[in-house]
Amino acid sequence: MVSAAEQMAANTSWAALGKATDLRNRILFTLGLLIVYRLGTYIPVPGIDGAALRDFMESAAQGIGGILTMFTGGALGRMGIFALGIMPYISASIIVQLLTSMVPALEQLKKEGEQGRKKINQYTRYGTVALATLQSYGLAVSLEAGELVTDPGMFFRVACMITLVGGTMFLMWLGEQITQRGIGNGISLIIFVGIIAEVPAALAQFFSQGRSGAISPAVIIGVIVMVVAVIAFVVFMERALRKVHIQYPRRQVGMKVYDGGSSHLPVKVNPAGVIPAIFASSLLLLPTTISTFSGNQTSPIMSTLLAYFGPGQPLYLAFFTLMIVFFAYFYTFNVSFKPDEVADNLKNQNGFVPGIRPGKKTAEYLEYVVNRILVLGAAYLAAVCLLPEILRGQLAIPFYFGGTSVLIVVSVTMDTIQQVQSHLLAHQYEGLIEKSQLSGKGRKRKRKGPARR
Repeated sequence: MVSAAEQMAANTSWAALGKATDLRNRILFTLGLLIVYRLGTYIPVPGIDGAALRDFMESAAQGIGGILTMFTGGALGRMGIFALGIMPYISASIIVQLLTSMVPALEQLKKEGEQGRKKINQYTRYGTVALATLQSYGLAVSLEAGELVTDPGMFFRVACMITLVGGTMFLMWLGEQITQRGIGNGISLIIFVGIIAEVPAALAQFFSQGRSGAISPAVIIGVIVMVVAVIAFVVFMERALRKVHIQYPRRQVGMKVYDGGSSHLPVKVNPAGVIPAIFASSLLLLPTTISTFSGNQTSPIMSTLLAYFGPGQPLYLAFFTLMIVFFAYFYTFNVSFKPDEVADNLKNQNGFVPGIRPGKKTAEYLEYVVNRILVLGAAYLAAVCLLPEILRGQLAIPFYFGGTSVLIVVSVTMDTIQQVQSHLLAHQYEGLIEKSQLSGKGRKRKRKGPARR
């Protein structure tokens, strides 16, 4: 039987967006900050030789340079102030979350509620500054080695580091502001906008190669069919659920006795969403970013590392798969779905899984269920992220809108639309409550006073 909330959600129309003032303001605020981000990608780092950089990026656009440019919204290809993107913040988040599960002091801090969460966020910001400083220094040295700088030297390195670190911290602030005062997850939206902004240019280049005869029409049709199939598969898997039956006993409140009921605890096949793919990509793209701009001056250690862990290499694909599986399990059990907390909440609400004792046994059962579901979820993430990589490497297709990009775009779009619908549903509830209060006041006014004697 469909609940009243589900019926109202089904009847929610986008025409109600004009009446939801708070939601409209949130959307406009989000769009404004994303426009600021896009403008920042066109502001160059001081001291860059623009002509040499353009020539270099044209030669590297068919390879890993194109992939890096897409993930940074084109800022890396133009060496804008947001060239590092949001990846240092994501890497710092990975490190802090790993330390939180291993260090007792941080684990205790995490349990302290809002104050503990603020402290952990502060540590993440400090980690972001440290990682961005290291990455910006490596990128500055690589730019000098690749002869892409007008006046190399210590002054350029310092200016480049200050600019890139400041750009990353500003992006982190933008993402937090979007999450708090806008709509959707700010960090994911920044990555999403960066990918979407580069797709038209990639498509134009891809089809122009088809017109020139460099790519056969069969390959173009095959790539389009593959992208559509991957999008459909991602949508299906992101909506897939495992429903755990929950029973509520009959209870007495005062003099009233309420009958017991039943519901379902929805467990997504992929509870971690797009986070494992972003985490794994951020770890694997760092050495490639530095080597891309260093040209022929790459050190022997970096050359050996790239020979085995370069995009399309077997070790790269194996390590990418392991990272996706690891972060799928780690993020699920540490952030998105904690069996102990879910079991405690069910126990406090007098709910239980039929045949399972409340408390510890329920937590063990939920952990068992989620572990089995994540086998399918992690395999799905790995397949979506790796299949286009393998096909591109084997068939030499110069179209780099791969599985990770499709996964990020589809997941962020679905999550943002879901949040918009939630706000519209809340606005409908508020409207119904206001109408009921007004009608109640109207009925009170119509009551006649006591008759005079």
